[in-house]
This record gives sequence, structure tokens and C-alpha cells, in this order.
Amino acid sequence: MKSWIAAARPRTLPLALASIILGSFLAYATGHFSPTIAALACLTTVFLQVLSNFANDYGDAVSGKDTAERVGPRRAVATGDITKEAMFRGIVVTAVLSLVAGIWLLVEATRVGGQVVFWSFFILGLGCIAAAIGYTNGKRPYGYAGLGDIAVLIFFGWVGVLGTYYLHALTFDSLLLLPATSVGLFATGVLNINNIRDIETDAKTGKNSIPVRLGRAGAIQYHWALLLAGMICALLYSVMTSAPSVTYLYLLSFPLFVLNGRAVATHRQPGELNPRLGQLALSTLVFVLLFGIGQVLA
Repeated sequence: MKSWIAAARPRTLPLALASIILGSFLAYATGHFSPTIAALACLTTVFLQVLSNFANDYGDAVSGKDTAERVGPRRAVATGDITKEAMFRGIVVTAVLSLVAGIWLLVEATRVGGQVVFWSFFILGLGCIAAAIGYTNGKRPYGYAGLGDIAVLIFFGWVGVLGTYYLHALTFDSLLLLPATSVGLFATGVLNINNIRDIETDAKTGKNSIPVRLGRAGAIQYHWALLLAGMICALLYSVMTSAPSVTYLYLLSFPLFVLNGRAVATHRQPGELNPRLGQLALSTLVFVLLFGIGQVLA
């Protein structure tokens, strides 16, 4: 049981839930919040994140990308804590649970929206499952081609925030793309730290992540760009919506991102970056909570 819990990587869940929380806050601020939809969206996201973690563990072990030189958290399949066959079954089970929870969510959310909304989001949900599995699995895993950053921006940012808001409100506001992009960019920053930490082992095993392509110095500049762009998107949203001063509460979280950027730039040993992963994930959650509270208070 401990091995399965470790493989599920519960520390990644707050970051996965950040977009759902923000989308629900924005819906509440406009009078469209549903506790049932919020709960089911969170449940679906948890299953999808665990599915992604299981598939990542399995894919890296099968492909040989996980080696003894890896500095990150212990991997279950590569170390023999869980067999490949058992992990494959775990992937199937979590994929089914993700699908069932997602369908339940859509049934509740589209009682008014109708069949078009249901099937549109159903196809999107299948895409989420495929993306979770395809990151390190299949003939051409997109994570090994350096496309994981784009996937994180799309699913942890745009799909998570805008999709959750739409399921609550059954309407779309294009300006919400800005805070959704903020969350997506911060989440991409978490992946970037992970890839900077693993830059040497990834280069040896043919995993062409963004840091491998850019080199360490370029990856650090890229990290700063992600953090600063995320901050700018939030500020643009506040300015463009003529938001009252209370909605700027999220500015209190910005020093946390600056501290993260400085730490990533100065830490030279791969192991020193491990705490920065959790710190940026929690900073993103703090940003989301402050941003959402500001919207509600306004």
C-alpha cells in the first residue's frame, strides 16, 4: 500500500487541483457556483493526476529513462516496488475511474446545457486521459520530445480553469483566458524545475526536454519567463476588468515566485531542486486562493 501511495505522488495533487479551484472561484464570483460540480471536478482531476503519475512511472521504467543516476523521488516500477504488470493494471483502473467520474460530472453539469455540451466535454475528457497516458508511453511519447510544457499549459491551465468555469456557468468569458494562463504557466514552471534537475540524466537517455534543448542557462531564463509571464497575465486581467483594489490580493503571492526563481537560478546540485518543486506548487495554490478570494470579495 505504501508503494502505491508513493507512486500516486500525492504531493502533485494540490497543483492539479489549483485550476479546478480557480475555475470554481470565478464561477462563484459570477453567481454560477455548484458544490456538486466543484466536488466532481476535483474527484475527476485527482483520478487523472494519479493516472498520469502511474503512467509516467510505468513509461519511464519500460523505456529505460529511469536509471540509477536519477535524483528525483523513488520510482515504483524502476526500483521493483511494483511490478510492470501490476502498474499496468493500476493504469487501467485509474483510467476507468477517471472516465466514470468525468461522465458523472458531465451528467450533472449538462442537465441544462444539453447533448452538444456533454459530447464536446466527453471528447475533451478522452483527450485528457490520452494525454495522461501518452506523456511517457506509446511509440512516440510527447514528453520525450519536449512537448510536455505545452501539455501542462493546456491541461493545467486552459482546460482546467476554463473548463471548470464553463461547467459551472455554461457560458464563456474570453478574458478568463488570462488567469487560466497564469496558472498554466506556473504549473509549467514546476515541470521545468523537474526537467532542470534531471537535465544530465535526460540527455543521456534521449529525453529531449526543454532544458536539454536549451541548456541549463537557457532553462533558467525560460523559468524566469514562465514566472514573469504568469504574473503579467494576472495583472492584465485585473487592469482589463477594472477590478477593485481587493482583487489584487494575489500580489501578496508574487514574492514567493521571485524566491523560487532565484533559488532555481542559484542551486547547482540536482538534489537541491527537489524542495523547489513543492514550493512552486504550493505558491501556485496560494496564488489561486488569493486570486479567488479577491474575486469573491469584489
